Amino acid sequence: MQIPVIDLAPYLDFDGELGGGDKEELDLKLKIMCSEVSRTLRETGALLVKDPRCTAQDNDRFLDMMEKYFEMPDEFKRRQERPHLHYQVGVTPEGVEVPRSLVDEEMQEKLRAMPTEFQPSTPTGPDPKWRYMWRVGPRPSNTRFKELNSEPVIPEGFPEWRDTMDSWGNKMIAAIEAVAEMAAVGFGLQKGAFTSIMKQGPHLLAPTGSDLRHHGQIGTVFAGYHYDLNFLTIHGRSRFPGLNIWLRNGQKMEVKVPVGCLLIQTGKQIEWLTAGECIAGMHEVVVTDRTIDAIRLASEENRSLWRVSSTLFSHIASDAVLKPLGHFVDSPLASKYPPMCAGEFVEQELSAINLKGNKGDV
Repeated sequence: MQIPVIDLAPYLDFDGELGGGDKEELDLKLKIMCSEVSRTLRETGALLVKDPRCTAQDNDRFLDMMEKYFEMPDEFKRRQERPHLHYQVGVTPEGVEVPRSLVDEEMQEKLRAMPTEFQPSTPTGPDPKWRYMWRVGPRPSNTRFKELNSEPVIPEGFPEWRDTMDSWGNKMIAAIEAVAEMAAVGFGLQKGAFTSIMKQGPHLLAPTGSDLRHHGQIGTVFAGYHYDLNFLTIHGRSRFPGLNIWLRNGQKMEVKVPVGCLLIQTGKQIEWLTAGECIAGMHEVVVTDRTIDAIRLASEENRSLWRVSSTLFSHIASDAVLKPLGHFVDSPLASKYPPMCAGEFVEQELSAINLKGNKGDV
């Protein structure tokens, strides 16, 4: 199965009111596009989009800077580490984040029941990847979840840092918002059902850095099998392949992101809001044969051997309530998704993957 590429340009050019007014007058092509977006997210947990506001040049500028950062000595990078803020700003060193599949017994049972060819790679410990967390967009002046809305950390010697991070981050959030509106219409909700509760969310531009010079062996697991805890995740194209996703039917699939496209994945928060109509997509990042080919080519061309993902986690606002929306309240699965503050949900999830101490920990 191929994941379709949705060109957002016709939707962005449309100046009518999708999901409101006289539905008979809606542009048929856009209604079909919205249905395609919701169907693809439901069936695959992933979507490829082309957004004229997010260019390959924007992505390259960002990757160039992050390669330069991750190539810095470890002791320099550790100056941007903020464990007391649950690593939600600044750098997370390799060997900190624990894959969900290592700590979730229910998930481990499901993995053992999978057909062998669809089983994920088995991580042996915490992920050997670095990550940088950068808040994008306005923050609430009054919130119960201060540590999820902390001030950003800027490394010394990178004068272009704030502008590059904010520029690429805001462009990717704009793409997410368009997809969120289209998905809402496709799911039979009001156009702003998702975007209205995303306002001032703790959106995170969170690029990972994986050192292929030291961890470039076939089968190395950079990000063990897991789902994302946020609303929707968006990535620009990485210079090194290695991302596998699992479709809703359990099939494993290697993702190939075309140049100039963005990859969107469903997180746990959209699963909550749709009462499981759309489930959080499972995925992993592993060194594959295609990664090895890309390493060889980059070595020949004297390019960086850090695999950078330009990942952005879009979130529901921390103080907003996560609960099934609209007609999803009547879903037979709605009771599995009780109302709770999005910030409370995030804190629970962070505890499970070792980024936030359990209650009672110092």
